[in-house]
Amino acid sequence: MSDLLFELFSEEIPARMQAQAAADLKKLVTGTLIERGLTFEAAESFVTPRRLTLHVVGLPTRQPDQREEKKGPRFSAPAPAIHGFCKSVGIAPQGFSSVDTLKVGESVIVELPNIGQLTVEVRGEGQNAIFFATTAVKGAATLDVLAEILPEVIKSFPWPKSMRWGARSAEPNALRWVRPLHSIVATFGPETEEPEIVAFEIGGISSGTVTYGHRFMAPQPLKVRRFHDYLLGLQAAKVVLDPARRRDIILHDARDLAFAQGLELVEDEGLLHEVTGLVEWPVVLMGEFDKSFLEIPDEVIRATIRANQKCFVLRDPETSRLANKFLLVANVIASDGGKAIAAGNGRVVRARLSDALYFWQTDQAPLPDYAQHGKPLDQRLAKLRALNIVFHQKLGTQGQRVARLIALAKELAPKVGADPEKAARAAELAKADLVTEVVGEFPETQGLMGRYYAELQGEHGEVAAAIEDHYKPQGPNDLVPAAPVSIAVALADKLDTLVGFWAIDEKPTGSKDPFALRRAALGVIRIILENGLRLRLGYWLNGSLQSFTFKLQWKESREKNAQIFALGGIPADPIPTREARERYSPYMADAKTVDLLNFFADRLKIYLRDRGARHDLLDAVFALGEDDLVLIVARINALENFLKTEDGASLLAGYKRAANILKAEEKKDGAGAFEAHPDPKLRAEPEENALAEALDRAEGEAQEAVRSENFEAAMRALVKLRAPVDAFFDKVTVNSDNPDLRKNRLRMLAQLRRAIHSVADFSKIGG
Repeated sequence: MSDLLFELFSEEIPARMQAQAAADLKKLVTGTLIERGLTFEAAESFVTPRRLTLHVVGLPTRQPDQREEKKGPRFSAPAPAIHGFCKSVGIAPQGFSSVDTLKVGESVIVELPNIGQLTVEVRGEGQNAIFFATTAVKGAATLDVLAEILPEVIKSFPWPKSMRWGARSAEPNALRWVRPLHSIVATFGPETEEPEIVAFEIGGISSGTVTYGHRFMAPQPLKVRRFHDYLLGLQAAKVVLDPARRRDIILHDARDLAFAQGLELVEDEGLLHEVTGLVEWPVVLMGEFDKSFLEIPDEVIRATIRANQKCFVLRDPETSRLANKFLLVANVIASDGGKAIAAGNGRVVRARLSDALYFWQTDQAPLPDYAQHGKPLDQRLAKLRALNIVFHQKLGTQGQRVARLIALAKELAPKVGADPEKAARAAELAKADLVTEVVGEFPETQGLMGRYYAELQGEHGEVAAAIEDHYKPQGPNDLVPAAPVSIAVALADKLDTLVGFWAIDEKPTGSKDPFALRRAALGVIRIILENGLRLRLGYWLNGSLQSFTFKLQWKESREKNAQIFALGGIPADPIPTREARERYSPYMADAKTVDLLNFFADRLKIYLRDRGARHDLLDAVFALGEDDLVLIVARINALENFLKTEDGASLLAGYKRAANILKAEEKKDGAGAFEAHPDPKLRAEPEENALAEALDRAEGEAQEAVRSENFEAAMRALVKLRAPVDAFFDKVTVNSDNPDLRKNRLRMLAQLRRAIHSVADFSKIGG
């Protein structure tokens, strides 16, 4: 068995592309090898800023020999059809005669140039016999196969962005690569022998055995043969090939340097991944900046240093605030121990922090054109409104959106235990920081800066916290708001986004979700469930949709009848009352509400499925028209526990038998034909009496338990039906010859279906 070493050496590959490129290289080469019948023991890809490498272990030296069979015409077919078949498998016209003389059961061997032996035979009996051609294809040498595969992989490599370079860039079909490609290493052979070069040429670059070490510390050519000496040679040439090892070196050294200074590393997985892709020989150094910059919020300092210098910040464990030191990752061992590098980075960091400090101080100062609007954040809100910053072309400006958030948050507040005035104030200021200098420079600090500025101008703590928290949760692992005011504003923000885009038919399609509506819906679900909020989701969605459709109608009408509306004094941005919304446009909202509720149902299925719940149970509960998410989950949990029992499984089987009978008979008699209450006088069998009595008791108990939201008790009530249902089906013929008995018995089954549907629609449950 032999091994393949394949390296593509180029200028620096962008860090964000490296991991995917390594995975693509492995997938493309190994996938094609398998297609060509070449299996292997293992394959591993590596990446540094300047090279992509693949090592494939345990390849055979040749492809296996193969037999290819092709079916031809019938033995009784005319000669032109038979000759056409011969031609299609490579037989020259002068060889047709050897096939023409064949009889049923006979065969002939034909030698084909560059292919091998071809066997033509007639299989079958009599006139139904069929010609078959079987080719024995000798496997090619793996070295030759690789020489075909590797250039094609390079040509078709799926870089997100690629370039041409040099004089050859003007040629048709010029080679494209992420950055200029300099050399290719491609060797193949067993460990015990001298490997051979996989010889090919592409873009003027010939494959060989020469690579290069570190750009600055070991730029000399490095001759390699196989992976083992390649790895050792790169290590000696100051290149750590494995990105996982470079990542470990950076993290370990950073922690050690921080500990030596009595500080803690503020770990950042995304930044660690990025700097790993920037260096081939990581060297962690410590820099510092003036303590006066610690006046800036920690998050702004971190964002500044991270975004501009790709550096890690450090925390003082005694104060839990950032220290005036940072860690950088160099790509060289400096003769002065890195002092000049650290000092240079320190100068750049100080310049960047000077800008951040200016932004921070400017945001706290009055705005000259808006000073009359009161406190600094209120002035920014006035600026936001005055600038008419568009939220969405069809949904108006950010200022108009703030007005909607105020109204919705104030309406939601009593339902979530929040003070309506605090909720309204938090909603009013929630978007004001969008026009601050800091958020303009660092958009990721939106909400957070709003909280800081709100605290500085003396806003209530709940209001300030809600300004930051109303964006949460921003991902599946993010915490949800827990304070009532924060909950009210967060729900208002997400519901406004969802119903707004639903109102204008801008919904997610396939994998596309440009407005993050799936994340918003999941955020609403998590806020409601993790805080145990009792909200009728359909009510709030329908009300908000009516508000949007009302205002969209109003805007359209006003644009058509500008003079009439001007005389009537209608405000430019009306916030209609719920009564007005219901009067003008409930019919427009209803269908959209159902569609949006279905969207929430799909998100809830994903949320619960990730926690081990069954999606069919969710369908069974949603079929009842329930829109209280807390009750839905409670029903699902009770239903799941019930169906795990023997009684539950048996009742489900009895229900499905009853439902199937009703479905078949309702096709004959019409839908709803058996919804009337059964007639006690038409009970001919004792099992009918037992089931009727059990149904009356169970239906009443289950409905009462559901009304009191005790779903476990509702399930216990249904359990009592198991024995009489089993006995009924064992002893009673439902489709009796007596039409009155038949109809009454079907009515009993319909009553059974209704009783069970008071808890969940069992027809949606699998099993």
